[in-house]
Amino acid sequence: MTTWTNWAGTATASPQRRHRPRNLDEITAAVRQAVDTGMRVRPLGSGHSFTGVAATDSVALDLTEWAGVLDADRDTGLVTARSGTTLQRLNAELARVGLAMTNLGDIDAQTIAGAISTGTHGTGARFGGLATQVRALELVLADGSVVTCSETELPELFDAARVGLGALGVITTVTLQCEPAYLLDAREGPEPLDGVLDAFDDYADDNDHFEFYWFPYGRNALVKRNNRVPGPAEPLSKLREFVDYTVTENAAFGTLCRLGRAVPALVPTLGRLSSSALSTRSYRDVSHRVFATQRSVRFVESEWAIPREAVGDVLRELRTLVPRLETPVAFPAEVRVAATDDVWLSTAYGRDTAYVAIHQYIGMPYREYFLAFAAIAGAVGGRPHWGKLHTLDAATLRERYPRFDDFVRVAADADPAGVFRNGYLDRVLGPVKAG
Repeated sequence: MTTWTNWAGTATASPQRRHRPRNLDEITAAVRQAVDTGMRVRPLGSGHSFTGVAATDSVALDLTEWAGVLDADRDTGLVTARSGTTLQRLNAELARVGLAMTNLGDIDAQTIAGAISTGTHGTGARFGGLATQVRALELVLADGSVVTCSETELPELFDAARVGLGALGVITTVTLQCEPAYLLDAREGPEPLDGVLDAFDDYADDNDHFEFYWFPYGRNALVKRNNRVPGPAEPLSKLREFVDYTVTENAAFGTLCRLGRAVPALVPTLGRLSSSALSTRSYRDVSHRVFATQRSVRFVESEWAIPREAVGDVLRELRTLVPRLETPVAFPAEVRVAATDDVWLSTAYGRDTAYVAIHQYIGMPYREYFLAFAAIAGAVGGRPHWGKLHTLDAATLRERYPRFDDFVRVAADADPAGVFRNGYLDRVLGPVKAG
């Protein structure tokens, strides 16, 4: 029995069986075999969720070998990919045919199925999360049948499965609405946090993709503005890329984090140092190279989606909270935005949204910090990212999502015996009710 561990080490499991299917028949056979032996099934992505959403001690489906783009139509922009395809591979294959995703997050290690199923998003006041780019899904249901759903075919299953937590079946293919490849002009630099908060709405509305990072104990935020522009590309030089990403953002920052973990009393000073040392950077490159950045310093994370109009108050409370914590915070907080959408379990369902993600360096205590911030975000109706650490259960989540009961109903129809459940899903969706 091999132990499975996620990227951050916050979830582990020892599956009794682990399948690595290479085709659709092997996926359906694994599901049928599990059902026949009374076992549960969970698909494994890249392990980048911080929660136990993928963990199982029963049957794990490792979709590593089920990857690649099946079809890409440059005229319509419709692209169908196998569910185990990582975003990094997807971006590379799209670029080869002159296409790109409309929006992306800042990590590209996730599989496309794992990313949409947990509500992964990027930033941009006019753009939704990755699930809003989905046009069709193929799934293997609990009875081993293979179905396709879209806005016109099994539309309720589609509404649920776009952010489905793996609770409805095993996603086998994802059809995405892509667009012609484009360039982003990236402008990054430090600004006083007070000024950023005062101008937050203008910054969000005046830029295609806006976000900022705040290093606790510092006065500055690192503001990132990414906007669509015509060519030519002006990428960072290989030397600047190496210095900025490999040396500064990973090696040097990792060293500061390890020092802070060894001597926590130094963390506030190190945070102020990091804030004061922020530098400017401008370049122009293909979209996926701007959206995604290398992350080798490991951390734990909790992220909350809040009404966009509440972001100023929430950030002010966060700034008040941090100095009071018993364990200082070694990692920055990240703030992004997204447009309202109609995906049932999307964290941006029905409202323009701001995202506040808080982090702690791996190996440092984080529970006091995460629970205290959860209370701040919860007071304004915050919804936790499905793949990031939180303690909410179905009773509370039902109050935060207008279509929660619709999702549970569709999931029960698709999987009445809870074949695709695990402990995390039982907590956030409620236990499976006997039919």
